Amino acid sequence: MPTPTPRRGSLLPLLPIALILLALAALFAWVGGWFGNHQLTPQKMMDFAQTSGTQAPGFRRAHSKGVCFAGTFTPAPDAASLSKARAFSQPAIAVIGRFSASSNNPYAPDGASPVRGMAVQLKTDDGQEWRIAMNSFPFFAAATPQAFQAMNEAGKPDPATGKPDPAKMKAVLAAHPEIAAFQAWAKTAPRSDSLGSTRFNGVNAFALTNAQGARRMVRWSMRPRTAFVAMSPEQLKAADADFLMADLDQRLAAGPLVWDLVAQIAEPGDPITDPSKAWPDTRKEATIGTLSLAHAEPQATGPCRDLNFDPLILPDGVKGSDDPILRARSAAYSVSFNRREREISAGKSAYPADQNGSAR
Repeated sequence: MPTPTPRRGSLLPLLPIALILLALAALFAWVGGWFGNHQLTPQKMMDFAQTSGTQAPGFRRAHSKGVCFAGTFTPAPDAASLSKARAFSQPAIAVIGRFSASSNNPYAPDGASPVRGMAVQLKTDDGQEWRIAMNSFPFFAAATPQAFQAMNEAGKPDPATGKPDPAKMKAVLAAHPEIAAFQAWAKTAPRSDSLGSTRFNGVNAFALTNAQGARRMVRWSMRPRTAFVAMSPEQLKAADADFLMADLDQRLAAGPLVWDLVAQIAEPGDPITDPSKAWPDTRKEATIGTLSLAHAEPQATGPCRDLNFDPLILPDGVKGSDDPILRARSAAYSVSFNRREREISAGKSAYPADQNGSAR
């Protein structure tokens, strides 16, 4: 007896379930590394990071060298008009954070890295978390994860010569011309003599939604109140390997260090999903809060060490854009976190032992 053909109407109740399953499949495909370009996965990105430079077990696969800090975030009076996130209405929020250098060598000299990082965790009294990851560059190196990976691979020294193959980099620049702008910035941008006077930028776009449902796309930055003092290349080479950490301790002994969190508001036509392109300086800005840093300590025993500063851990009222770099960062951070946690648990960590004789 032939099977009756189901009527179209009988399938309609199953459509929402099918859509949910499809969305979940796409999510797990990305996290698992099967989405988009099948030649590149978060695992492969971290595999390459481990083979470039001097990777130490138990440390982050990038920005390995760092220091923990603690302080307070205070929202600006008008911040709630931009976002309903509790962080903008709670009077003050305790903060855990981390400063870092871009190398995967946790013992690299502070003067060697052109990029410095700041990561922050805010936990509000309603149980929500907001994790922010920023860097000292004004725009990202590439428009896509694939272009970023190609740049990194082309910049890896050839074992035969000890230098990168210029032909490979030339080919990458031809395919991804935005990378040249970042390379020019890295070679010429002045570097501050202190973390306390360094500006940190979130180059990815996020959506802020207020209680009335108004939505605005923004990029944020932490802008220091400490005056910027540039270091010459000669000073950077001659500086102590840990001069930034020593300076941080000295400045905090004299009082808190303060940054203003400023949101730059997009206008129609601004690139929302391409972090390699800066928005014009003429865009409207709003100060949405203040970070006051009061204490720093080594990351080996500090509260930031075992935190994954995933930039997509966001509170209600803040949502990530469709920027592919933002999604790739979140997935890659997860892979890095899981690998170093396994190394620490297995006793393979290169972190100094704490008072209990373990690296945890």
